[in-house]
Amino acid sequence: MKILVTGGSGFIGSHLVERLILVGHDVLVLDDFSTGVYENLNSQVEVIRGSILDHQLVHNTVSSVDYVFHLAAAVGVFNIVEKPLQSMLINIRGTENVLAAANEFSVPVFITSSSEVYGKNESNTLRESDDRIVGSPAILRWSYSEAKAIDESLGIAYYAEHNLPVRIVRFFNTVGPRQLGRYGMVVPRFVEAALKNETIKIYGDGNQTRCFAHVYDAIDAVIAVAFSDKTIGKIVNIGNNKEISINDLAKKVIEVTGSKSKVIHIGYDEAYGSGFEDMQRRIPSLELIEELVGWKPKRGLEDIITDIEEEMTRER
Repeated sequence: MKILVTGGSGFIGSHLVERLILVGHDVLVLDDFSTGVYENLNSQVEVIRGSILDHQLVHNTVSSVDYVFHLAAAVGVFNIVEKPLQSMLINIRGTENVLAAANEFSVPVFITSSSEVYGKNESNTLRESDDRIVGSPAILRWSYSEAKAIDESLGIAYYAEHNLPVRIVRFFNTVGPRQLGRYGMVVPRFVEAALKNETIKIYGDGNQTRCFAHVYDAIDAVIAVAFSDKTIGKIVNIGNNKEISINDLAKKVIEVTGSKSKVIHIGYDEAYGSGFEDMQRRIPSLELIEELVGWKPKRGLEDIITDIEEEMTRER
């Protein structure tokens, strides 16, 4: 097929592009390179430099393809906090443009969402049907959660009203090579500091826990979900359910890299500005994806740290 990947030069997008080419598809990337990196793409990829906010460009581009993977989005906590309006417009209006064009030309759409939609829900395992618990709209940190939830609702509405083949996945802390720490992504930020023997900065008390999935596992899951008839009209979690505190993550990074880095804690107000809220834990249920396509994660946190370390070492 000829496949469009919006945001294809980004962290997850570029890995997806590589996999799609590897299995024989022709790939077209639409990206404004605001957070993506052109060098992540190889010469076999056709690239259109532009924004998903450009309605006519999206319309014309989608008309020429057989499938759309929609990954273009404003990402990273720092981006959301510093540029909330721009982030919301990209995440909502951009998705509206993609879905409208896909519906006009009857092109299947794969939408990438986020575990952020669960907000403050700290259940032991978060199932796709679980309630959202988010903070006040006045706290712009939650605007990303709101935008992604609207994206999901738009996708489900197009499926329900127009029978458009839509698939939606929620990523839980996907990490690995090519991820940039400057947008607040914790693992590459810790690894980069560790390799330089610089201080590792933990935001908050570090007792908050997360589950980290290797991007290679995530791409396996994406491919499985994207090309299964069982997943049409579904919202599916993608992640790893092995929980670790941020304090223990820092210790693990120091151990794996052999670093001499020290650890300090910085308050959320200092890191993100006043009024920032975070959640204490976020653990995915993987029951649905295993039931639908038989996928389970294969790689652990040490694999993630090692692969990021190897990439960063090559680039130094």
